[in-house]
Amino acid sequence: MNTTKIGWIGLGNMGIPMAEQLIKADYAVTVYNRSKEKEAALKEMGASIAETPRDLIVATDVVIVMISDDAAIEQIFKGEDGLFSAEISGKIIINMSTVSPSISKEMATFCKERGSAYLDAPVSGSVKQAETGQLVIMVGGEETAFDQVKPVLEKMGKLAMLVGENGAGNSAKLAINSLLALYAQGLAETVLFANQQGIKTEDLLALINNAAIGNIFTKIKGDAITANNYKAAFALKHIVKDLNLAKAEGIASPLAKTALETFEAASAAYGEEDIIAVIKQVKG
Repeated sequence: MNTTKIGWIGLGNMGIPMAEQLIKADYAVTVYNRSKEKEAALKEMGASIAETPRDLIVATDVVIVMISDDAAIEQIFKGEDGLFSAEISGKIIINMSTVSPSISKEMATFCKERGSAYLDAPVSGSVKQAETGQLVIMVGGEETAFDQVKPVLEKMGKLAMLVGENGAGNSAKLAINSLLALYAQGLAETVLFANQQGIKTEDLLALINNAAIGNIFTKIKGDAITANNYKAAFALKHIVKDLNLAKAEGIASPLAKTALETFEAASAAYGEEDIIAVIKQVKG
């Protein structure tokens, strides 16, 4: 068994398969989740259960956080039984959530003052990539801490790259997710235009996916459109959050502005569905 004891906080669509990769890699994993029923499957695989974030960090060496937004980060780190309520000297905290660069810088400062290290390490990829350990992980923080946990990250991703100081990982993720939004809206508009000209969706997608403009995203989301399957792998409401975070960091390009307007309009009706459900909004 690997000697590094890992704590995992956040068992959503991505968190569960990512934590499973570490259990399969023979790490001792302790998990905490606010919705306790989600802990059961990992407990069956051999994970230990912590009652609070405080209990979790006391029992582990490296803590990985994969939760929804800045507000949740504040609670997990600074709440009454949060990570910072414990003695954390010598620990490494890896925040893999898609949150603002500013909150990562804030939490990194708190960690440094307490003798621990903080890395922001959001991921690119969806549930399928999480289940197969093929995520792309972009990391902000000190190189020494990154080198220590790189073997852990490589159990979850095909690439783990240090891209700069704290906050840089979050900035890289916001850049990638801005492009993701453009891909999704662009694919939706292209399919609808082709349909208007009498071209079948499946024929258009066959052309796209055999051309230079085809990629994994157009294949997966094209299949979803064809099957009329909008079950969320990456919920549309989350891209609205990410586009707003990118806006707050200064992105102001014409395409980014348009994408934010489109996805915000779509979110009321389709927020819980997959990002490619934007096609319903574009269709009107």
